[in-house]
Amino acid sequence: MLANGPDIGQDETVDFDDEHWLDGLDGSEREQRRKLLQLLTDDGFSEQELRVAIAENRLALLPVDRMLGGTHTAREIEERSGLPADVLVRMRRLVGLAEPGVDERVFSEVDIEAARSTKLFLDAGFSEDAIIEITAVLGEGMARLASTITAAFLQTFLRKGDSEDDVALRFAQLAEQLTPATEPILVSGFNAHLRDAVRRGMLGRRELASGEPPAEQQLCICFADLVGFTRLGSEVAVGEIGSVAGRLARLAADTVRPPVRLIKTIGDAAMFVSSEQAPIVALAIELVDAVAAEDLPSLRAGIAFGAVTLRAGDFFGNTVNLASRVTGAARPGSVLCTAEVRDACPDQFDWSFAGRHRLKGVSGPTPLYRARRLSAGRR
Repeated sequence: MLANGPDIGQDETVDFDDEHWLDGLDGSEREQRRKLLQLLTDDGFSEQELRVAIAENRLALLPVDRMLGGTHTAREIEERSGLPADVLVRMRRLVGLAEPGVDERVFSEVDIEAARSTKLFLDAGFSEDAIIEITAVLGEGMARLASTITAAFLQTFLRKGDSEDDVALRFAQLAEQLTPATEPILVSGFNAHLRDAVRRGMLGRRELASGEPPAEQQLCICFADLVGFTRLGSEVAVGEIGSVAGRLARLAADTVRPPVRLIKTIGDAAMFVSSEQAPIVALAIELVDAVAAEDLPSLRAGIAFGAVTLRAGDFFGNTVNLASRVTGAARPGSVLCTAEVRDACPDQFDWSFAGRHRLKGVSGPTPLYRARRLSAGRR
C-alpha cells in the first residue's frame, strides 16, 4: 500500500486503456504508469480521483495528498471539540483554502486539536473578529511557507529520469518522515517572534487607564525596491525572475539586525521598520551595497519617520505612504530620507540635499536628503 487510506469501494476491474489514462505513453513509461495506477487503485483511490490527477498532471503526488488529507467532517470535529462547524469551515476559507461542506472529510486529527485550541481562545475572551484576523494572517504566512517548502522538497528529492511510481513511493515515504519534524521548527520560530513582540510592546499608564493598546507608534519606515524589475520580467525567463526575487529576500534577511525588523518582501521590494533612525539608514545603505555586489538590478531605498498603525502584522498610515513615495523618487543605488530622519542622526552619515520633490498625496514640495557612508576622514 502506498498510503493508509480508507477502502472506498474502488472498482478494481477498471480498464486503464479504455479510460485513456495511458494515451501518449510508450514502452517502460507506459508500464510504469500502469503499475502506479494499479497501486493507487489497490490503495482505494477512486476513478474520479485518478482522472482528475491525470488531467492536472499530479498523479505521482496522490499518495502524499492522501497522507496529508483528512478523514473527519466539520460536524464530527464540532462534536469532539465544541467549536461550531460553521466557524471551522469559515476558518478554513480564511486561511486561503476552498471552503468545504460541513460533511466533507477534509479535516485531520491535527484539525481536531486546532479546533480545541481555537475554542480555548474564544472561551478565554478573544472575540471572533480577533480570531478571524489571526486566522487570515496565519493563512497568508502559511501559504507562502508551504509553497517554499514544497519547492525545496521537489528540488531536493526529484531526480533526473524518475518515473511516476518512483516519485510516488519516495515522496510518500519522505513526507511521512519529515512532515512531523516541521512542528517543532514552526513552534520555535513562533515562540521567538512572540517573545520579541512582547519585548517591544508598550503598556504604560495611559494604556492601563484606557484599557486599550496604543493606537499609534512613532517608527521609521523603509522601503527598498529593485529598479527595472518590471521591465526585466519581459526580458528573461520566469524562473530567473523568481531567482532575482529570492536573492533579494535572502539579502534582506541576512542584512537586518535589531532594532530594525524585516516586515515583508514582495517580489522586487522589501519593507523594514525601526524605532531608531540611524540603524535603519545604515541597513538601507548596506543592503544597497550588497545588491550592487550581486548580479542584480540596482536597489533604491526611501525612509520616513512618523506615526504608524499596526494591524494584522503590517503597518499603515501616512508615514508608510510617504516612505513609499520617497523610494519612488530615489535614484538607482541611493538612499533617500525625509528631513526628520536626517535630523535624528546628522553626524552619522554623509548627507547631501537631493532637492524638493512633489510626492503624490503630500501637500507641497518635500525636501529629501541622500545618505551615504561617512568618508574615512570623518569617522
